[in-house]
Amino acid sequence: MWIPPTDEARDLLGLVEEIADGELTPATAAAHEASGEFPRDIVRTLGRAGLLGLPYPAELGGAGQPYEVYLRVLERLAYRWLTVAEAVSVHTLSCYPAAIFGDDTVRKLVPDLIGGERLGAYCLSEPAGGSDAAALTTRAVRDDTSYTVTGTKAWITHAGSADFYTVFARTGGPGRDGISCLLLDATTPGLTPQPRERLMGLHAGAPAQVVLDDARVPADRLIGAEGQGFHIAMSALDAGRLGIAACAVGLAQAALDYAVAYARERTQFGSRIVDFQGIGFMLADAATGIAAARALLYTAARLRDAGLPFRIEAAQAKLFATDTAMRVTTDAVQVLGGAGYVTDHPVERWFREAKLLQIVEGTNQIQRLVIARSLAK
Repeated sequence: MWIPPTDEARDLLGLVEEIADGELTPATAAAHEASGEFPRDIVRTLGRAGLLGLPYPAELGGAGQPYEVYLRVLERLAYRWLTVAEAVSVHTLSCYPAAIFGDDTVRKLVPDLIGGERLGAYCLSEPAGGSDAAALTTRAVRDDTSYTVTGTKAWITHAGSADFYTVFARTGGPGRDGISCLLLDATTPGLTPQPRERLMGLHAGAPAQVVLDDARVPADRLIGAEGQGFHIAMSALDAGRLGIAACAVGLAQAALDYAVAYARERTQFGSRIVDFQGIGFMLADAATGIAAARALLYTAARLRDAGLPFRIEAAQAKLFATDTAMRVTTDAVQVLGGAGYVTDHPVERWFREAKLLQIVEGTNQIQRLVIARSLAK
């Protein structure tokens, strides 16, 4: 049992549950996932409730909440509907560079970015470079007043729905030291979102490529200094990985609760299947894995809130929580048997969605690499 640190945090979580009860119903989620329609109006409702700027300070227009409280909100949203939770997580990630590394000119834009009406996209990956972010080829060339950006970004969540794009591009030579970060409006001429990808899961939140064809952005939209972009990107991802871990915990908890409820009602050979050791042990392992993932996640969050290093703990939390979500959703399908494989029950969708969480914000192989390198040092 977690006790909110303040009355404001408790009221905030109560508001999240109230919005979820009204907006994030199973029927609404199922309908959007079936049609592939991104729930922009629902995300806008969350924004108007102040949920798109939770971890940012009040002087920037945010709610000034500890990161742990923000992650608790994400966990609750993911319990109801992963697409919406991931939308909040990606938007928060998209705002991070401007809020943390922006100069006075850029930081003046932050209240508008996190105010609730606008939605952000984070543009780091490219078609030929996913995990190897330092090898990106999108280029930004500066003249007296602006940068001209050319290249293609891939796997961009909110592409076509976003109001602004945080774009990483090469302004210098090869390697990580040649990368910079720019803030582009969605209306920038030459910035063209492509048709959305056809995913195995998360149909309502599918990403797309973004083509930048001589897209001109004012020079004062540079975030940080030239050559600082790779550091900015990795710093943002450390925080973003905690968001994905929170989504994984919420998704896994939803799958476990559904499987337990089914196992209590389903009878075979004259007994509830939850009373069969083969089923009961599977559910026990799931509950234990989720508890461990949650503990890792919020330990990392408390380190971040205390201003202490948390990069390794974030990698561990993302790795363990998403692997746990994959295992729990797989077992939830198995508990339901044939019923788990049909769309009448949501566990098959959760199973497909969990797979994505092992890939985004750095694959789990990259998380293992980060952890292993820290041990080697």
